[in-house]
Amino acid sequence: MASKPGPLTRWPWHYLGNYKYALVAPWAAHNTYRLVTASRSDERDLLGFMVLPTLLLRLLYSQIWITVSRHQTARTKHRIVNKSLDFDQVDRERNWDDQIILTALLFYVVNATVPLAQGLPWWNSRGLVVTVLLHVGPVEFLYYWLHRALHHHWLYARYHSHHHASIVTEPITSVIHPFAEELVYFLLFAIPPLTTVATGTASVYTANGYLIYIDFMNYLGHCNFELVPKVLFDVFPPLKYLLYTPSFHSLHHTQFRTNYSLFMPMYDYIYGTMDKSSDELYEQTRQGRPEQLLQARPDVVHLTHLTVRESVFHLRLGFASVASSPLGAASCRLALRVASALASPLFSLLASTFRSETNRLDKLNIETWVIPRFTSQYTDAYAVSRLIEKAVSDAEASGARVLTLGLLNQGYELNINGELYVTRNPSLKTKIVDGTSLAVAAVLHMIPQGTKDVLLLGNSNKISFVLTLSLCKRGIQVGMVNKELHDCLKQQLQPEMQKHLVLSCSYSSKVWLVGDGLTDEEQTKAQKGVHFVPYSQFPPNKPRKDCIYHCTPALLVPESFENLHACENWLPRRVMSAWRAAGIVHALEKWEAHECGGGVTGVDKAWRAALARGFRPYDHHPATPATC
Repeated sequence: MASKPGPLTRWPWHYLGNYKYALVAPWAAHNTYRLVTASRSDERDLLGFMVLPTLLLRLLYSQIWITVSRHQTARTKHRIVNKSLDFDQVDRERNWDDQIILTALLFYVVNATVPLAQGLPWWNSRGLVVTVLLHVGPVEFLYYWLHRALHHHWLYARYHSHHHASIVTEPITSVIHPFAEELVYFLLFAIPPLTTVATGTASVYTANGYLIYIDFMNYLGHCNFELVPKVLFDVFPPLKYLLYTPSFHSLHHTQFRTNYSLFMPMYDYIYGTMDKSSDELYEQTRQGRPEQLLQARPDVVHLTHLTVRESVFHLRLGFASVASSPLGAASCRLALRVASALASPLFSLLASTFRSETNRLDKLNIETWVIPRFTSQYTDAYAVSRLIEKAVSDAEASGARVLTLGLLNQGYELNINGELYVTRNPSLKTKIVDGTSLAVAAVLHMIPQGTKDVLLLGNSNKISFVLTLSLCKRGIQVGMVNKELHDCLKQQLQPEMQKHLVLSCSYSSKVWLVGDGLTDEEQTKAQKGVHFVPYSQFPPNKPRKDCIYHCTPALLVPESFENLHACENWLPRRVMSAWRAAGIVHALEKWEAHECGGGVTGVDKAWRAALARGFRPYDHHPATPATC
């Protein structure tokens, strides 16, 4: 929103949400019917029919730009503005598709009310010439002066400041404007297509191609990484007056009073508003600035994987508005599932990990790498283990100090909680961290204060043992109904601790610590008001409405944690799984030991270090917490 919103700031369909696409449906149905029922070829209205396919193409095209831009900026080498994106910007830019819908509606209206706009041919070369000349002349010239006017304090405060709220731009930043401002742009960009209609030179390809050209140049200028090759300007030097670059326009967003041109910088040269550092910034970002080359080397790598099909678009590289909400909270679930079903097989074809996210805390460079396999595919342990081992090797080669194993990547059957990779490479410099200590500390914090006994349910694993040991040390009785689990954990406890471990047939405890393997049938045996506290990577099913479900082990990230604008799976904003946070703390503290296999950093040690580094306890249902 602009700092002082003016008239017609809000879009007319703002309150419709994603139902705004219903506005296009009657027009699309009508024009499709007209095309299908036309008896002669000259009665077919191709322009009206092509509005819907063009709309869908522009939506797909825009999403591809978003994904490519986020992938490239995560690599950092050619990033232009090296600052942090945040959730506020994602929320502000979630309506980027409004201008695509508006274009479609205006095309339908013009096509229905202007006879000359009906029955257009596919192609007319004279229309292309007219469009090019009108864009280079009137459109670029008028936009330059309109843009300068929008930077007058009165118009800027009421309209254009909304666009400039994004210092770090993404492709879709280019189309984020108040409704009134966008209408003025549409009047300006309508000059070429309406002129071709009036002169009888219009065609379907030219009209829609002009829209795609505007999209391309808009997204190019706001993508925040330099991709225009220098050879173009070397071969044809005058091109610098006719084609702007991402670095050229980024200076307008950082300096505000320079580089006003639309797509062709010649008017900035003519009127003396070109930023003097434009050429220098272009050269630097093409080569990669020294500080960004250093930041291209990760200190911490968090290795995770895809979970359900929808998680494909929940990644930072996917749908921005979806990724900024917890997994499962997005609207239009049906459309998301259809898109996921189409896209997920492509990810399964990938043969190695890919970088999804880059963050920074203090001087620590943190990256998230994704194994391109879904939870359901982890039954093929050999293939998955090879992917993880290659990721470990790549992290070592990149100079990473720590690699954390997230979700199923640390399974005992898969790699003995990560110990397999240390055994195979004893000289491994990258520390493998499974995060057990900090995860247990987070679980202990969620147990209500004054608790004397708990019921432990779930499969036997490393975290269940460390959790049981920590509870016994605190004098809390740990009950179990599974004899196999009880016997397994009892064998690992010291004799003086075994008295706190009880095999019981009762489900009367008010606090249940639940891991993988908990069934809905077991949950039916819980009393009303029982606290379900997960110690598992994945949250349990929640069939009981009369009980309290706590969060999987997680922490709030420090305020200084940069470039975090995507949620981690089912966790809310700015909340990080304890396993992921453990690797960051490990690197900040410069601990030299691995935490994998049977190795444990220490529950209290990890908790104190995390709090000292700015992490804070998190629980979406905070009971009165215990102190760790």
